[in-house]
Amino acid sequence: MSLYWPDSELGRFENSVSRLFDDFFKDFDNAKNPGSVRKNNRGYKVLPLDVHESEKEFVINAELPGVTKEQINLDVREGALYISGETKQDEKYNEGNAHIQERRYGAFSRTISLPRNVKTENITARFENGILEVKIPKDEEMQPKKIDIR
Repeated sequence: MSLYWPDSELGRFENSVSRLFDDFFKDFDNAKNPGSVRKNNRGYKVLPLDVHESEKEFVINAELPGVTKEQINLDVREGALYISGETKQDEKYNEGNAHIQERRYGAFSRTISLPRNVKTENITARFENGILEVKIPKDEEMQPKKIDIR
């Protein structure tokens, strides 16, 4: 049996926390087809990524094969991390006929909702071997604390 008070302060807090997690993990609901090229509602390629959480931080690893770090835009605003950019086909392949063309070119974009307990001013990123790694430290002051009952 569970007790639920939707109009109480506790109920509003529970709804707020639930929405926070729903927003944060909504990007992962579409990850049922690994390896496929998905597009968002604006037609941009959706980046495959992993998100891991430890006690101190969230770590996001996004696959960007064939991309240089100069082609990547990374910014944080309004409680979200935005990864975007554009890849272009090498001009040396503009002439002649393509017999197989499986590589994708064009704009890519991914938005990841961030939980409130992060320090956006301390986000770091590095790009190596086609993997963008973004580290988002947690704000220790906003971590849950156990309260002893006397």
